[in-house]
Amino acid sequence: MTGQNATPDAGQRLAVLGAGVMGTGIAALAVGHGIAVSIIDVDRGRLADATARVDRQVRTARLMGTLPPDVRPGPLDVGPSLTDVPTGRTGLTAVVEAVTEDPYAKAKVLTEVSALVALGTPVVSNTSSIPIDELARSVARPEDLVGSHFMNPPYLIRTVEVIRGPRTGPHTLDAVRRLLAALGREPVVVEDAPGFVTSRILHPMINNAVRVVAAGTASVETVDTLLQGCLGHPTGPLRTADLIGLDNLVDSLWVLHERTGDESCRPCELLLTKVRAGHLGRKSGRGFYHYEGDL
Repeated sequence: MTGQNATPDAGQRLAVLGAGVMGTGIAALAVGHGIAVSIIDVDRGRLADATARVDRQVRTARLMGTLPPDVRPGPLDVGPSLTDVPTGRTGLTAVVEAVTEDPYAKAKVLTEVSALVALGTPVVSNTSSIPIDELARSVARPEDLVGSHFMNPPYLIRTVEVIRGPRTGPHTLDAVRRLLAALGREPVVVEDAPGFVTSRILHPMINNAVRVVAAGTASVETVDTLLQGCLGHPTGPLRTADLIGLDNLVDSLWVLHERTGDESCRPCELLLTKVRAGHLGRKSGRGFYHYEGDL
């Protein structure tokens, strides 16, 4: 994405922390809208192919017509530390944290980044379940922290759940709204709670769908067909689970269970078995369905 085709959007630059599925997906969305992006990850193996994965997603998004056709891609660089980005510690439009859905991993990264970025720089935690006020304990300036919940893939799903923590400042919320508008996304702001709205409803439902399969009541395909045909679910809960990533789903369910006590959020044994076997969904080639040759 770097080089002669790069035309950054009005000098905006994002730092995306995490080169996993969501990190590269958010980066691709931004690059596709002409915004300069730096992807930061301590795992040099993930960094090594991050540029190729972003390029692939931008090409796919363009073929699907979900990116503006008249905007040249913004430049992309990668590095192991925020201090490596071209603008240094200042000059960032926002920092988007997109590491694994683990409260301790997120807290560690947020502690480090909040000590580096300039005062007033929005720090956006992309999380599906962890309360923002819980994460705010780890940052130097809680008023600069806000939550986002991009759906996968970010270039395809226009609506973004935005989580206003009790200490999120109005300037931060306004900045995130402007950023999402620049990305062609529609923000919907909700208040802080475990799982917010989407995950608090969707993830226990997926867990129960897996329980139905485990009990032998219906096959994976039958469950998805019924939820699609009878209840209007676009893909079915088990295809959705494969898209989320079964490991991410389990992590999110544990967060919900520990913070709400809701037994419907305790990951069922079939989910745990698949994760232990490395069958994580689309990203691993196998979950409830097989995806060989379709990664």
